[in-house]
Amino acid sequence: MLDPALLGRRHHRAPARLRFLRAGLEALDEELRARGSRLVLRHGAPERVVPEVAAEAGAAAVHLSRDVSPFARARDERVAAALGGAGVRMRAMAGDLVAEPEELPGSSGEGYRVFTPFHRAWREVPLPEHRPAPRRIEGPELGGEGLDRLPGGDPPLPAGSAAARRRLVAFVREAVDGYPGRRDLLAEEATSRLSAYLRLGMCTPAQIGRALGLPGRIGKAKEAFWRQVCWRDFYHHHLARNPEDLRAAFQPALRAVRWDNDPADLAAWEAGETGYPLVDAGMRQLAQDAWIHNRARMVVASFLAKDLLVDWRRGETVFMRGLVDGDPASNNGGWQWTAGTGTDAAPYFRVINPVRQARRFDPRGDYVRRYVPELRDVPDERIFEPWTMSAEEQRAAGCRIGSDYPEPRVDHGERRALAIERYRDARGDG
Repeated sequence: MLDPALLGRRHHRAPARLRFLRAGLEALDEELRARGSRLVLRHGAPERVVPEVAAEAGAAAVHLSRDVSPFARARDERVAAALGGAGVRMRAMAGDLVAEPEELPGSSGEGYRVFTPFHRAWREVPLPEHRPAPRRIEGPELGGEGLDRLPGGDPPLPAGSAAARRRLVAFVREAVDGYPGRRDLLAEEATSRLSAYLRLGMCTPAQIGRALGLPGRIGKAKEAFWRQVCWRDFYHHHLARNPEDLRAAFQPALRAVRWDNDPADLAAWEAGETGYPLVDAGMRQLAQDAWIHNRARMVVASFLAKDLLVDWRRGETVFMRGLVDGDPASNNGGWQWTAGTGTDAAPYFRVINPVRQARRFDPRGDYVRRYVPELRDVPDERIFEPWTMSAEEQRAAGCRIGSDYPEPRVDHGERRALAIERYRDARGDG
């Protein structure tokens, strides 16, 4: 069903993800029709619509997949109460995680704060049982609405479970063996790009695990990729136990960091106009592709929080609006990790240097040139610090700093020292 609490207020905020959702629902409808059924869509408050549909179908129970987000949990509680009042049971089934939060309580019984021990425990959990889709689906004839409430147009990538399977198979056959050494190279297509499919249920971690060859031995390269899938479960488990993290830093001492929150700095960052080529390339990739390479996500997030001293929650919101794979748990977990405020966080004094990151992970400047065309003809030795070009070099490159491309918005060294000072003040270390 389409919940107006999500579509009404946020409909215009995540157009790429909603286009992808619409295309995925169209694909799902085709699959259901091939099995003698069809997709039934309704629009309205879930606590009203779900009991109505259950009554029309003569259902004794309603099954749903669990979701860890605070919004979803509150919604499901309302639906359960409404169904109970109508004499219908609600059965919450395991969601799309490898392990549910209660399966990995940790030694404290309150879950894991650190990823490595979580990964060790998670790796021992057997994959959820594979249940093939039925060839035929029988059920009552129910009326529904169309997809017009979702934005139309081309999705940012092919949608649906079949498209997800094709992408997964291609990655396992062609790219996974080189994944450990190439996954951070910004200009290469070396990652799976499965995150959007995971986000909207077109693919599951269990499917990925089976494609990799689990539960057998799968080798170091596949293990490296499977370990990255584990981060998704880790952040979902954490949010399930700490729903307040969507609004506040997990580490209480860092809830008092003094942010500048300059609107002009936030706007320049979002537009990809900071004067730091790798930061700008990442943000322009978000605007163009509705996706950002994971290495670039860390760089742009660190720059916003620790160079521009803008509250990480504002960047988190920008990501949720723009990313086709925007997921509350993973997005929040990633932002808090980079900002140094979250569980298993990088030390607060770790401030990512965008120039060094560019030289290491985009050594020829191909990624920067792809998304920041103003710098296309800048010499290789200047591409990551174009402000160091002489006037003659700027003329030759057709790129005048301060005119064709902005000057650096801040001095990284100065802002690194200031950020560490602000964090220390919040912690009471200074």
